[in-house]
Amino acid sequence: MKKCIKKFCVIVAFICGLVLTAVTMLSRSTPEQFNVVEGHALRLPGAIQVTNQKNATGQSVTASALSAGSTYQATLKLFGLFPLKDVKVKVVDQPLVIPCGIPFGIKMYTDGVLVVSMSDVDTSTGPFNPARSAGIKTGDVIVSIDGKTVTTTEQVADIVEESGGKTMTFHIRRDNIAFDIRFTPALSVNENRWKAGLWVRDSSAGIGTLTFFDPESEIFGGLGHAVCDVDTGEILPIASGEIVPAKIYSVVKGAAGTPGELRGGFEAGSLGNLQINGETGIYGNLSTMPVDGQAVPVAMKQQVHTGQAQVLTTINGTTPKLYDIQIDQVRYNDSSPTRNMVVVITDPELLEETGGIVQGMSGSPILQDGMLVGAVTHVFVNDPTKGFAIFAENMLKTMDSVAQSQEEQQGAA
Repeated sequence: MKKCIKKFCVIVAFICGLVLTAVTMLSRSTPEQFNVVEGHALRLPGAIQVTNQKNATGQSVTASALSAGSTYQATLKLFGLFPLKDVKVKVVDQPLVIPCGIPFGIKMYTDGVLVVSMSDVDTSTGPFNPARSAGIKTGDVIVSIDGKTVTTTEQVADIVEESGGKTMTFHIRRDNIAFDIRFTPALSVNENRWKAGLWVRDSSAGIGTLTFFDPESEIFGGLGHAVCDVDTGEILPIASGEIVPAKIYSVVKGAAGTPGELRGGFEAGSLGNLQINGETGIYGNLSTMPVDGQAVPVAMKQQVHTGQAQVLTTINGTTPKLYDIQIDQVRYNDSSPTRNMVVVITDPELLEETGGIVQGMSGSPILQDGMLVGAVTHVFVNDPTKGFAIFAENMLKTMDSVAQSQEEQQGAA
């Protein structure tokens, strides 16, 4: 009898440990805030249940009866028994956007010049790197030199060469912190000119996929991730830029270990200007409507579920097409806002043409249950049939910040 009791206690302790581990992991991976569309209550898929919905004064509320702009607090419980955390819930109007799925060209000019690499200068005393010696690092943005704003690689080279070797002040931005560095160039023996010992970049261009636009504000969102420098991996700080029409001419099929690629070129004209190059994509204002489509609701993250879906993308010419995919995983963790879903390409035609997800498909909108739920962002290098996707809600949040900023600027004017 004692052995049975002991075995029972061990089993109970094991189960309790599993439950505690599950509660801890779910609590950490669950967001602190959710948005719900007016007329709906917060519901989460799986074993998490929503209870104790109360307003700021602690009174119970009927969540589905609240109007847009209202907020309340809810308690999340595993299986309705084990408390996970309290979350804030905000009631919002149903957002409507027009999915695009078309290729577009990106022309971007940086805010300052980005330091992408360094190289030693051949001085009379041997190899020396004045930039590194002064404390400049790869990934730094040079904003100005001796108070003069610099926006091109040519400006930096000319100022350094014409310095005559005198010490200058470089105004640097690093990780959103601005500071000054005293810098003295070095004289190259072979070239007989003053050099900084660094390489900088002032622009970028490429092709991606336009995700959606708001027909009312005419603000667009694309890519689903930031445009980063190819050498440093840093997000390029944008000063100005535009998006232009593009056309896909061919496809390099992806394979395990070798990402594929959509190959295309820029077309004449302009679609709009760029305002933001941020973690969740690029955003700006349209000057021309890119597609003549029907607006669809944007899903809140808790409405996205595993199962069948479709991706809208263009692999030939300029006309997008829907292809079947499977949403394999849904992740709520806010720490990685561009990797919210794992998607699997299942459409035989798309697999035959591309091998799965290829470069240039970033930003391709994902549709499920008649709603825009997200956009493709990254491919699994070792399995091109799979990749990550961002929640459409995350992109919508950034788009709304663009609209709000423009409203504030107009109000100030």
